[in-house]
Amino acid sequence: MAWLVLIVAGLLEAAWAYFLKTSRGFTAVGPSAAFLVTMTLSMALLGWSLNQLPMGTAYAVWTGIGAVATVIVGMIVFGEPATALRLGSIGLILAGIVGLKFATGG
Repeated sequence: MAWLVLIVAGLLEAAWAYFLKTSRGFTAVGPSAAFLVTMTLSMALLGWSLNQLPMGTAYAVWTGIGAVATVIVGMIVFGEPATALRLGSIGLILAGIVGLKFATGG
């Protein structure tokens, strides 16, 4: 269960990054409020998962999931380039996440 919570927390990290971008420097009320909600939920779920998982592993996986999801959102929503190097780098981050999962016995 802690791993599922951690995955959701990582995806919420990408959500708050999206809302941060669309808040236009916190001048747009809706995206600014959504940023605050998703950031709070992401941190709360990360904190909960730390009760079950090693801190270093959980934090690295949380940031990795958030980074990968944010790059993908940037490519799909904002038209950022999907170069071979970017996609390969995403693959390396995902490999690291999977490796950390297996390293913790899961």
